[in-house]
Amino acid sequence: MSDTIQFEDFTKVDLRIGTILEVNDFPEARQPAYQLKIDFGDLGIKKTSAQITTLYNKEQLLQRQIVAVVNFPKKQIANFMSECLVLGAVNGKDVILLNPEHKVPNGTIVS
Repeated sequence: MSDTIQFEDFTKVDLRIGTILEVNDFPEARQPAYQLKIDFGDLGIKKTSAQITTLYNKEQLLQRQIVAVVNFPKKQIANFMSECLVLGAVNGKDVILLNPEHKVPNGTIVS
């Protein structure tokens, strides 16, 4: 387990639901990954990369809702600027995406 945090620390993390609109290969990444464009409703469309190629093909990801952290600073990954962090459960080299059980509006807050 990681270090204990205070509840106030958790409240700083902005977790939102978004829908994947576009999936592209990312050959410049060190580990196999996709480049994603995700619709977060009123927050707009954000880009990210995700190492989720072992369990998901591009067609499976399109229009899929996911959970992401949207308030990290932008991060340069190879020649790509990542604007959010898609969340998943890590099982070895596999990442299982976290997603709502039912469809909800894009931008919905996760708490």
